[in-house]
Amino acid sequence: MGKKVVSVLTAIVVVALIAASLVLSDFSLTVLQTRTLKTLIIICGCSVGYCFIVGEITQNFSQMDKLWSLLPIVYAWVVAVKGGFKTRIVVYAMVVTLWGIRLTINFARKGAYSLKFWTGTEDYRWSIVRQNPIFRHKFLWTLFNLFFISFYQNALVLAICLPALAVMESAVPFGYPDALALIFAVAFLILETVADEYQWLFHQTKKKYMAETRDMDKLPEPYNLGFNTLGPWSRMRHPNYLGEQGIWISLYFFTVGAGAARCGIFHWSMVGPLLLILLFMGSSMLGEKISAGKYPRYKDYIDQVCKYVPIHSFDSSKTGSR
Repeated sequence: MGKKVVSVLTAIVVVALIAASLVLSDFSLTVLQTRTLKTLIIICGCSVGYCFIVGEITQNFSQMDKLWSLLPIVYAWVVAVKGGFKTRIVVYAMVVTLWGIRLTINFARKGAYSLKFWTGTEDYRWSIVRQNPIFRHKFLWTLFNLFFISFYQNALVLAICLPALAVMESAVPFGYPDALALIFAVAFLILETVADEYQWLFHQTKKKYMAETRDMDKLPEPYNLGFNTLGPWSRMRHPNYLGEQGIWISLYFFTVGAGAARCGIFHWSMVGPLLLILLFMGSSMLGEKISAGKYPRYKDYIDQVCKYVPIHSFDSSKTGSR
């Protein structure tokens, strides 16, 4: 019950911040920003159409998953080019490029990409979501594919890149606030990279052991648990999600350094990073529900280890206690 209350309160805070960012900031765009936004929207619209049509034809609904790491790179450099390659926006684009390369490599080694770009391994969560009784009728799943998978996720990816648009014409030199935002963004990028590497190595090793014994109970610790508790995963249930959210929130603070934010923090482009937090709230709950159903000890892991705050470490000898 306590965790549900925390989730609800977090959602309320995020929605309140979104409302504040809209109310307290200026929606006006310059001519250059308007033209650039139109270009970004055209790219986004093409991606929406591609993801929906190809997803329906191939029945592989991970088309947007493949583009998730690529589109922000395109958006960031479009803004950089149109903004005249000013220091702040180039730094922003470089961080986004490093983020995109890391995520693309991580997704590619899971079999998501192939020479036929529309094929590849589908994210396992979509097949689980499709089993929900609400999607018994294919028409309802088609609507879900159109409005959430294709449209909303594309719009969200565009939205999280809007801080770049907000700072593209700033005359304020790159300064200490920007440097601090950059340091945090790189730190979160490193956390996410390390977490994903531990996750990859854990599951590859577990797969090797399973090929030998075919009995998870006979695997050596901690592989017999079925889920990763090594590296940062021993102290946080979702270090990769923390890194992902932290990167985009940190990049948002370039608007503070650029002098675009009102009241020292609020700008309408805050909406994207905050909506990303809400998305990861839902994604983490779905992922944990799936893991708890597959692995008996995962509930002990939830009881002992915080989702994002590295206060406690997992002790496999303890059961149902913190």
